[in-house]
Amino acid sequence: MLHNLLRNEDIILASQSPRRAFLLKQLGLKFRQISANIKEVENGMPSDDFVKYYSMKKADKVFKNNLNSFVIGADTIILIDNKIIGKPKNYNEAKEFLRTISSNCHIVLTGISICFKETTISKIEKTKVYFNQISEQDIEEYILTNEPMDKAGAYGIQGFGSQFIKRIEGCFFNVMGFPIPLFYKMVKELFMRKE
Repeated sequence: MLHNLLRNEDIILASQSPRRAFLLKQLGLKFRQISANIKEVENGMPSDDFVKYYSMKKADKVFKNNLNSFVIGADTIILIDNKIIGKPKNYNEAKEFLRTISSNCHIVLTGISICFKETTISKIEKTKVYFNQISEQDIEEYILTNEPMDKAGAYGIQGFGSQFIKRIEGCFFNVMGFPIPLFYKMVKELFMRKE
């Protein structure tokens, strides 16, 4: 179990994400949150490399000042028609994103990186999400909840956004921004290396 493997470690989540923090708390982990304050810029990288790169950059930046800690970085994007969709910058962009994902399928990609002692590992998780049609009225009302404004793709699967989802293929927690089964696998792999 994760909380047993990590019980003696000073865990830092290199993110201010309330969803990621919620999921780690659900696992019984005690941790601190330190934002890496990394500005993401689309740079022509393939999407898999993009999420790995930014999750690593976040973890590494925080780790440099906390060399005795177990630092977790994560980065989530939405990929639709080979185009990256991040967090909406404003109301109009949120509306545009929701129109794009309505009656459509997109991929949620999350990169997770861990910096611990002399080791750094990164992996990615992919989940397909299928949306029902979202009416203009639903889009307007949903944006007024403010839920879309701090989420990649402008929706939250764990909140009001769940009403519009037809089905998913893959890890549910990945759509929340932190694929727990992958993280557990990574932690086990790290500790097996240390033995």
